[in-house]
Amino acid sequence: MQTQIKHKHSTMTSTFPTISGNNNYVHPHFLLFLSPPPNINPLYSLRDPVSFFPSNTKPNRSSSSTYFPTLRCSSPSVVADMGSNPIPGTSVYPLHRSKTIHLVRHAQGIHNVAGEKDHSAYLSQELFDAHLTPLGWQQVDNLHKHVHASGIIDRVELVVVSPLLRTMQTAVGTFGGEAGADGTNVPPLMMENAGKSNRPAISSSKCPPFIAVELCREHMGVHPCDQRRSISEYKPIFPAIDFSLIENEDDVLWKADVREKNEEVAARGKKFLDWLWTRKEKEIAVVTHSGFLVHTLREFGDDCHPSIKSEMGTFFNNCELRSVVIVDKSMIGSDSSTTDFPGKIPSGADVPSDTAAT
Repeated sequence: MQTQIKHKHSTMTSTFPTISGNNNYVHPHFLLFLSPPPNINPLYSLRDPVSFFPSNTKPNRSSSSTYFPTLRCSSPSVVADMGSNPIPGTSVYPLHRSKTIHLVRHAQGIHNVAGEKDHSAYLSQELFDAHLTPLGWQQVDNLHKHVHASGIIDRVELVVVSPLLRTMQTAVGTFGGEAGADGTNVPPLMMENAGKSNRPAISSSKCPPFIAVELCREHMGVHPCDQRRSISEYKPIFPAIDFSLIENEDDVLWKADVREKNEEVAARGKKFLDWLWTRKEKEIAVVTHSGFLVHTLREFGDDCHPSIKSEMGTFFNNCELRSVVIVDKSMIGSDSSTTDFPGKIPSGADVPSDTAAT
């Protein structure tokens, strides 16, 4: 399948997904920052291609969750650990060349429970397109409360979700409207008891739009839990999720005898980041899978402090949310700023003093 990505000044065409082992894909330069929690200020400022901030560092002089200071350390051993590429000072980038992405791993599924007891259970056809457990739904409820209490829900403009049962259940339960009928005529995000959930219907009223994207699916192949149903089966139970970007009715990507290689998953993840840059939204939630997240994120941070590189490669817990900022350094996007102001209004002489002195 081919996905064509169009910009005002260029067109990029990429083949998706990379199952055959051909990974000659050159991805654009990104910066990726892990957003610290409120009142916690990270200690590092990192550079391209991608960088993360730790979420468990000690409080610093700023309580802003968007303040990224440089490394403050006089110990030569820390700098020595960085090899020949020590962390530079704080970098500055135009605001309109960045996006905030809230990465979420799905809540506990029945395959997680079975696989933890016996890894060979992942081969069981009984786990096909695994749904959430009752505990998984409790995790979703807790995350739903968090995104409302933190204000994330008020800022997210789009929810991108992997088209598998457990991710869609997690996405609509976290970022959707209230459960039950709300008296509006809008279609529900999820019908009652969808996917053996024993849950009331979830409203699509007063929440961001949802769109299913196959680029952010789990590690594909061999494991039936990672195989999706036909789109015509999903649409009646998730009426308000947009499936228009999925080209095939049936799952032609999952192979019973071929499992994607880790590097192929990572290449697919990089293409997914590219696709996010084609969206107009500046703050996006992505509900996806542990394997997809870890193999994608481990591709980045080679120029970071070793502890940061290690942190970004850690697996996500069920229903864990990590917020990141990606920065476009390669002119992928061409959107103009909505906050910049040209100055010199009304017009008049404004030669800088240092220029006048020369």
